[in-house]
Amino acid sequence: MKVLLLDTNHPLLKQGLLDLGFQVDENYTASKPEIEKIIGDYDGIIIRSRFPIDRSFLQKAKKLKFIGRVGAGLENIDIDFAHKQGIRLFNAPEGNRNAVGEHALGLILNLFNKICSADSEVRSGIWQREANRGVELDGKTIGIIGYGNMGKAFARKLRGFEVEVLAYDIKPDVGDKNARQVELAELFAKTDVLSLHVPQTNLTRKMVDKDFIDKFHKNFWLINTARGSVVNTSDLVQALKSGKILGAGLDVLEYEKSSFENMFENNNFPEDFQTLIQLPNVILTPHVAGWTIESKEKLAQIILDKISKFVRSEGVQ
Repeated sequence: MKVLLLDTNHPLLKQGLLDLGFQVDENYTASKPEIEKIIGDYDGIIIRSRFPIDRSFLQKAKKLKFIGRVGAGLENIDIDFAHKQGIRLFNAPEGNRNAVGEHALGLILNLFNKICSADSEVRSGIWQREANRGVELDGKTIGIIGYGNMGKAFARKLRGFEVEVLAYDIKPDVGDKNARQVELAELFAKTDVLSLHVPQTNLTRKMVDKDFIDKFHKNFWLINTARGSVVNTSDLVQALKSGKILGAGLDVLEYEKSSFENMFENNNFPEDFQTLIQLPNVILTPHVAGWTIESKEKLAQIILDKISKFVRSEGVQ
């Protein structure tokens, strides 16, 4: 069986596939149309987010038995059509959930203690203690929307703080000792810090808009380590200006490419984005919440383990 690697990953993944008996080819530079010309020869592909795996692509992948997506989400793949074609999909949200949880906590602590802005000031010869007086996390209520792998990992990181943690999810009975599952009404009433951990779906796209923001009883901080499409940037900017949102820690942005790669290649963004990046109460990182040295290895190992189990259980040769 032949597997095509479309993105670079931890070397253990390639070696593990070779050990399983696969012929492993690598192509990290060809365009999508060029890959489509050869994809019919392959039984499996490994991808991160290089380009969308859509219906047109899958129709050309006549022999394809599995797709390994080295990451958490599958929104870049036409899941329904892949299932109709009998293609197994493997992703690895378990692999970077710890990294995402730590990053979300880091964004909160940076916002509360004005670490980024204070660092910039000191480097510029400005020494302002009162202007950089921080806020403590203890005593706050943290609202989590999306209580799967990422939400649960973040809640575990909060156990050392004296906080109340509320979780909302469309699935029932997902609450645990780290977070109490509630309806949206209670989350809107009590939340001081909102952290988003939802996948990109039709339900979540632009979920955080003006109407949504206005439902919160208190002014609150926003953390987004999920997907940029979940937040309406224009409405976020207005809420930051009005003080309804006290500050935002954003690892993902609405204007990202579907590949999550260099967002600034064209450098042509709407006015709202230009405003966002100038606001002092906003921290931005380039979609790296789950992007640690440890998660790179974990993600690769989990995908390898799932493919190995598939090969054994299905008798694939």
